[in-house]
Amino acid sequence: MQQLQDSRGPLIETSEKYPYQTEEYLLQVNDIVEINIKTTDEKLNLVFGAVSSDMQNQAAMGGAQGSGDAFFMNGYTIDDMGMVEIPLLGKLKIVGMTTENAKLLVENEVKKFINEGEFFVRVRLGGIRFSALGEFNRSGKYTILQNRVTILEAIAFAGDLSRVAKRDEVLLVRQYPDGSQIHKINLLDRGLLGSEFYFLKPNDMIYAEPMKVREIGAGNTLVETLTLLTTSITAIALILTLVQNNN
Repeated sequence: MQQLQDSRGPLIETSEKYPYQTEEYLLQVNDIVEINIKTTDEKLNLVFGAVSSDMQNQAAMGGAQGSGDAFFMNGYTIDDMGMVEIPLLGKLKIVGMTTENAKLLVENEVKKFINEGEFFVRVRLGGIRFSALGEFNRSGKYTILQNRVTILEAIAFAGDLSRVAKRDEVLLVRQYPDGSQIHKINLLDRGLLGSEFYFLKPNDMIYAEPMKVREIGAGNTLVETLTLLTTSITAIALILTLVQNNN
């Protein structure tokens, strides 16, 4: 058993702190939101019960991808006009709002049917949905039931990047109210921790490009590619030798 010894170097190295740079998310078309309304009136509860909290609790325990499906089936999808249709309240335009502002809008509509203080309203996103494409070990579309998800958590959720992925040139396609924009991100730069791209937003797409080694061979790793090249060179040399001997 090794004994503890004095170390000449620093025992612990700690980096500087990188303050979070976050901004409130504005709801967009095709977002799925949970709008949960509870009142002291049991009859109204039945009307507003389009989204069952019991269903969502079961979904949350069933895994991230399954829960995302449950939110899709039981949540409210913002349509192309930026509206959601809620029983009794009708259509409400919430696109471009924060979840807090959408909550206030719903509360004002509920006040038309029941006194203030006799109801509770909750509005939140149905998880963070994102796509992982390119050099991921498990690419696909995912939903993580958290209010905030970092890009590193999302990459880990998709099985991490493959060995040939460009970690210093990952593309993030982000949706904005007026269109989409591509951002090139260096995952190896510590400055990412304090950037606006450290946290994912709903409907983000992460694309990992392959390194040049992928272009010179069909192997998944550098070793496989070198093996393939060596085999090819050996085969060519053997063919040339046979041709010379025949001549």
